Amino acid sequence: MTGFVALLRAINVGGTGKLPMTELKAVCEAVGFTNVATYIASGNVVFASRSSAAAVKRKLASAIEAHAGRPIGLVVRTADEMRAVLAADPFPDRERNLTYVLFLDAPPPPDSIDRAVGRKDERSVLGKREIYTFYPGGMGRSTLRMPAEKLGTARNMNTVATLAAMASER
Repeated sequence: MTGFVALLRAINVGGTGKLPMTELKAVCEAVGFTNVATYIASGNVVFASRSSAAAVKRKLASAIEAHAGRPIGLVVRTADEMRAVLAADPFPDRERNLTYVLFLDAPPPPDSIDRAVGRKDERSVLGKREIYTFYPGGMGRSTLRMPAEKLGTARNMNTVATLAAMASER
């Protein structure tokens, strides 16, 4: 069995995309994932499966679409991949709640940072399938926008650390 993390995009944020975590957990169990747990009401779920990451994503995306009546973007990582994302943090001495990881399905376009608009004092670094950004004034106050944001979903390093630990226990 492999531990997985699924990160849903735009769930329970700002009153849109409502999908109660109890329902998300039930959807995961219905497709055969085991040891399912959710973390905070923003579309984070961990579980175990014998399937590949690609098969996990297909199963979960299909089941969530059937449940919600519309497609919901999601990114899947194994427990090992989540630990690697945490270890690759290019801002290890910065506050974890101000450092975010934009999770993507594929490597970020090489010009992702150059195409950003609204940059002030934020710093961004490309990862394997992630973009790390440190927001000194907080993400909520930032005007930084990157085209790649439309392709993924972001979590702060505190959440990444918690999810990595939870997935490793699966």
